[in-house]
Amino acid sequence: MLIRKPDPIPGSEITPETVYHNRRQFMAASAAGLASLALPSIAMSGLQEDDEITPENIVTQYNNFYEFGTDKSDPAAFAHEMRTDPWSVKVSGEANKTGTFAFEDIIKGFDVEERVYRFRCVEAWSMVVPWMGIPLKDVLAQFEPTGNAKFVEFETLYRPSEMRGQRGFFSSIEWPYIEGLRMDEANHPLTLMVTGLYGKELPNQNGAPWRLIVPWKYGFKSIKSIVSIRFTEREPVNTWKQLQASEYGFYANVNPAVSHPRWSQASERRLPSSLFNVNRRPTLPFNGYADEVAHLYAGMDLRKYY
Repeated sequence: MLIRKPDPIPGSEITPETVYHNRRQFMAASAAGLASLALPSIAMSGLQEDDEITPENIVTQYNNFYEFGTDKSDPAAFAHEMRTDPWSVKVSGEANKTGTFAFEDIIKGFDVEERVYRFRCVEAWSMVVPWMGIPLKDVLAQFEPTGNAKFVEFETLYRPSEMRGQRGFFSSIEWPYIEGLRMDEANHPLTLMVTGLYGKELPNQNGAPWRLIVPWKYGFKSIKSIVSIRFTEREPVNTWKQLQASEYGFYANVNPAVSHPRWSQASERRLPSSLFNVNRRPTLPFNGYADEVAHLYAGMDLRKYY
C-alpha cells in the first residue's frame, strides 16, 4: 500500500537516501543550510556526533513484532500476509469527534516531516532511524479530546488469519496488543505518528500503514499497525505490563539507572554489531532526550514509575 497524502512531499523536504548512510555528511549539510538537505531542528534533536544512521536492511529485517512470530526475522518473512488497504481506525472515548475513520482521511491535509531518532529496545539493543510522519498531537487534535482525556490508548490490528503470531494456542500475550501514553506525552513535539522511513512508505514489518514513535521510551511503547485510538480518564493497562508487571511498566522511559530484572540497562548494543565488533555504548537517560522531556516527570520516582 502506498501512503496516501493529499499533497506530494516537496523534494526539498526529502533527504537523499545516500546521505542517510553518512551521519556526519548529513549533519554538515543540514548545518550548512542547504535547501535540499535542510530539516527542522527538531528532526535532529538529541543526536550525538557518533550517531550514524542504521542501514535500512537492518531496520527492516531485525524487528520485534510478535503478531508475526517471536524471532527477529519473522516480521520480514511473514508480514506481507497482512493487508493494509483498506485501513480504518476507530476513535472512541473522551473526545467530541468519535467514530470509525479511513486512514487516508485521518492523515489528509498534514505535512509529512522527517525525524532522525535513536530507537532503544528494552532488550538493550538500539538503532538510529530516519522516520517520516506527523506529530501525534496534530493527529489527535482533530478529534477534539475533552478535559476528561488524561490518557490515550492505542490498539494494534487483531487479524489472526493474516498475523500468524496471533494464531498460536500457547501465546502468553493476550491480543490485541495495547499501549498508551499520558496526554502530555502524546502532545509532546517529539512524539510522532510514523507513515514511512528512509524516504519510503512504511513496510508491513515495521508497522504499516502507521505506527507510533516515542523516542525517549523503550521500543515496546511504539505500537505498530494501529486500528484504535481511545481517549480515557484512566491509565490504560498496556500489554507488557499486563503480561509481567514486575519487569515492564507503563512509562517505560529509557533509564540506565534502573535495570531490567534480568539484565542491565546501563549500556546498549548499537546495530549493526558482530561477535568481533559488539558496538556497545553507554545508555543515556531518556535515550538522549532528557533536555526535551525530563520536565514531564519532575517529582516522580523513576524507579517506581518505570
